[in-house]
Amino acid sequence: MHSLKKILLPVDFSERCAAAVRYVRELALRFDAELILAHVLPPLHAEFGLQIEGSMLVEVYRARAEQAERELAAFETQSLLDLRVRRLILHGDPAAKIVECAQSEGADLIAMPTHGYGPFRRFILGSNTAKVLHDSDCPVWTGVHVEEIPAFAHPFRRILCAVDLGPQSERALAWASWLQQEFRGHLTLIHAIAAHSEILSEPDLSWRANILEIAEEELLRLQREVGVEADLLLQAGEPVRVICSAAARVNAGTVVIGRGSASGDFGRLRTNAYSIIRQSPCPVVSV
Repeated sequence: MHSLKKILLPVDFSERCAAAVRYVRELALRFDAELILAHVLPPLHAEFGLQIEGSMLVEVYRARAEQAERELAAFETQSLLDLRVRRLILHGDPAAKIVECAQSEGADLIAMPTHGYGPFRRFILGSNTAKVLHDSDCPVWTGVHVEEIPAFAHPFRRILCAVDLGPQSERALAWASWLQQEFRGHLTLIHAIAAHSEILSEPDLSWRANILEIAEEELLRLQREVGVEADLLLQAGEPVRVICSAAARVNAGTVVIGRGSASGDFGRLRTNAYSIIRQSPCPVVSV
């Protein structure tokens, strides 16, 4: 049974974090969820090394904590006026504290806006986000350049679920189907058939058709087992390119992928998960 009773949104006061509010707001309203806004203050030595010590370090940290409390209290107050919101200041390593908070609070989703850096933003995932994705057991919503995405009136009405037919596929599809039903939206199920270039150029068309037929049978079996209705997309090619192109083509507001758990099997899609998150034209939920 899926639920969204608590949503954790780490806040760093950036533009992308403010832009993420429009997504978590829609989820919180639909599920009457409590929204937990958490700002993590890292130890000062992580920023200044050993250059500041003793009483000066204490005073600098206290001033920074007081400033963070004021900023968090004022963060998006108008946008969140009609929601149940709790605001927390945490102390320590950001990624570790976010995961720890999600576990202790029993969060059903972590909304983690992130970014790349400079001209390489499509290829680099923020280190804190990567750690949270690796260590968290609950679904993680990520938007790499969410502040640049035109506002969707209904970002959860068109959902693309990408599966690799590995052990996490059923879980990802079930979660995507549940979200689609809750928002009365449209679900597209996609599988990218990864193959070497020489296989893709194989002149024996019957052989290639047989591969597509086997993959289609597996998708249909998965669809029956989960009990969902969805449009099916099958395409041979590099998975990241295929999935991200399909997301743009179907005008998806959200992509759902299987990520696995921190304690279990990540499935084969793990090798592509970070790249999908970085290059997707819309936010991604890793289940």
